[in-house]
Amino acid sequence: MNQRIYFDNAATTPLDATVLEAMMPYLTEKFGNPSSIYSYGRESRLAIENARKSVAKILNAHPAEIFFTSGGTESSNTAICAAVRDLGCKHIITSPVEHHATLHTVENLYHRGEAALSYVKMLPDGHIDMEDLEQLLASCEEKSVVTLMHANNEIGNMMDIHAVGELCKKYNAIFHSDTVQTVGHFPFDLRNTPVHFITGAGHKFHGPKGVGILYINENVKIKPFIQGGGQERNMRAGTENLYGVVGFAKALEMATENYEKDSAHIRELKSYMMEELKKHIKGVSFNGDPLGRSLYTVVSASFPKTEKSEMILFNLDINNICASGGSACTSGADAGSHVIRAINNNPNQVTVRFSFSKQNTKEEIDMVVSKLKEMI
Repeated sequence: MNQRIYFDNAATTPLDATVLEAMMPYLTEKFGNPSSIYSYGRESRLAIENARKSVAKILNAHPAEIFFTSGGTESSNTAICAAVRDLGCKHIITSPVEHHATLHTVENLYHRGEAALSYVKMLPDGHIDMEDLEQLLASCEEKSVVTLMHANNEIGNMMDIHAVGELCKKYNAIFHSDTVQTVGHFPFDLRNTPVHFITGAGHKFHGPKGVGILYINENVKIKPFIQGGGQERNMRAGTENLYGVVGFAKALEMATENYEKDSAHIRELKSYMMEELKKHIKGVSFNGDPLGRSLYTVVSASFPKTEKSEMILFNLDINNICASGGSACTSGADAGSHVIRAINNNPNQVTVRFSFSKQNTKEEIDMVVSKLKEMI
């Protein structure tokens, strides 16, 4: 089997050819620094502002609420640190299954003595315990920031962003949601969503790597996280990633235009994969709430641990199949997944995350399932 099968789209997606085409002029002849006042610079500045308007329109936000960053990690760091340092939040509420961009940031603030830290309880199906969240908010005398992801990158569970936002409103808390797995995959209406900060990353929906957004609600005033020049309306210093910004906006436009068709195709792949695994592999189970409130792009499957299955990722790789054991952002360290530990701490299972894009097919699933049968 020489053809490579790529089932790790929650880690990153291939750049769409049309997106690359939109970026090309800014990689070649339209190279002016957006801060320069001559025509080359003005041309670049216009491209960035048009991209900002396009992103804002799609998310139903105001262009002044959209800031371009280097990606989801920078966006989350900025929002969480600003909530503590600029918005007076002395208590952070998060969950044990967040992305490390959130977990390491809140732990750092806690260890530096800048804020207290609480973790909301998890339900057995991997959703957060809303009653526990309300208790944490109600019992806190100081202002809180709640940072909870919209969709989990490893198991796919989706949080009710409106319900959490309303709770935060009730207790006057700041609400940041890591929406890296959902921007570009779900429609957003930020005008009517009670949230202060959300994040996005271009490479999760066939855009370029190294570019993301931070939405900052217009009623929130924070200081810059990165010091230097006056770029991004004095909010993010550093010469803008011009072609990245153009690519981000183009990828988001395309994802939005094709949402109905692409999401239906990917949903079908997800349920097909689950059916085929159940049919052919004894003892397979699925993590989280895959048939309930869940991301249509992700299947987290656990297999019985055997001598053969322990090497499952390695063997998939040898067979030109790309999947991950959890979150790809930490694939270099074999510490196991903190998400799986938090919801399904079964040492007798081996977990693999398969995540799909519009470019995947049922034939690829058939090939992967037949390989898995040999391996387990």
